Amino acid sequence: MKQILAVVKPYMVERVLEGLKTLPLEACNVREVKGYGRQKNYLDAYRGSEYSTAYLPKVEITVWVDQRHVDEVVRTIIEVARTGRMGDGKIFVLPAITP
Repeated sequence: MKQILAVVKPYMVERVLEGLKTLPLEACNVREVKGYGRQKNYLDAYRGSEYSTAYLPKVEITVWVDQRHVDEVVRTIIEVARTGRMGDGKIFVLPAITP
């Protein structure tokens, strides 16, 4: 079992979840988070308001999958969420310990 944690832009969440709908997931959590990466210290417009990008709004999607499906899930998230611009997000694959 693996835990896949994807941090994506808020407007990409529905697209990512739609892409994951057909895959064999054990469980899924979605939560709003704030953070920054390489794009810090820039000003940006997000839904009509100006934000200091020191802490940009993002969404964290956590899914648990069987080891056999990890590559397929990661590939799906990348295909759906990647825009090629800075701030697309990150994907982490972690071991999941089950009792």
